[in-house]
Amino acid sequence: MIKFIYKWLPICFGCHGMPSRSFYIKGKKFPICSRCTGELVGIIISFCFYKIYKFKIITLIIFIIPMILDGGVQLVTNYESNNTKRFLTGFLFGYSLGSLFLRSTIYMFLLGRKIGFAYK
Repeated sequence: MIKFIYKWLPICFGCHGMPSRSFYIKGKKFPICSRCTGELVGIIISFCFYKIYKFKIITLIIFIIPMILDGGVQLVTNYESNNTKRFLTGFLFGYSLGSLFLRSTIYMFLLGRKIGFAYK
C-alpha cells in the first residue's frame, strides 16, 4: 500500500516532490511537497466537515488567492517561500477546491432531480 501511495500521489497532484520543499516523517521524505500536502489535507478536511463549515463562495475564492500569489511570486522572482507558508496556502486552496467541488456536485444532483433526470 505504501509503495502505491508513493508512486501515485505525486502523479495525481502533478507534484515536483523537491526534497527541499517536502516534509520528512522519521527521516523519510513524504511523497509530495509541502504545498501539495496542504492541498491533500485541505481536501480531506473539506469533505469531512462540509456540513459543519459552509463558507460563502466568495470566501472560498478568496482562500484560493494566497496560493496563487505565493507560488506565482516565487516562480517569477527570487523570493523563496518556506514549507509552513506552502502548507498553509496549499491547505486553503485544497479546502476551497474540495468545498467548491462538493457544492457544485450537490447542486447539479439536486438540479437533475428537480428537472426530472432522476432514476425511476
